[in-house]
Amino acid sequence: MCGAVVPVVTSGTVRGWALELPGAHEEETWGAATFRVGAKIFAVLRAEDGTASVKANPADQAELIAGDPATYAVASHVGRFGWVRVTLSSADPVELRSVVLEAWRRTAPKRLQLALPDDLRALLPRR
Repeated sequence: MCGAVVPVVTSGTVRGWALELPGAHEEETWGAATFRVGAKIFAVLRAEDGTASVKANPADQAELIAGDPATYAVASHVGRFGWVRVTLSSADPVELRSVVLEAWRRTAPKRLQLALPDDLRALLPRR
């Protein structure tokens, strides 16, 4: 009997998701890849330990951690602002892509948000 293959999220997956967003670019900071819109960071990738930190608000942070404490945790240094640390190997790809998109939306100016393609807009959580 064969089980369903669950896709594993890798650092390359997260990098691709981040860089496909309007106005996003990658910058090396603190020995990690940071993903930004302008000078503002919306995600940090630590490929060497298989984690990412993603911008969220405190309510979303609490919901993510409560829903999957093996994957999500309060991020160090910026967790008090709602950021979450994500263990990539156990992350659900659909959920994490939505979390990355929402982090970008929290960071991007309105003019860039309007440039988001419809297929990506459909992946954003409803507000």
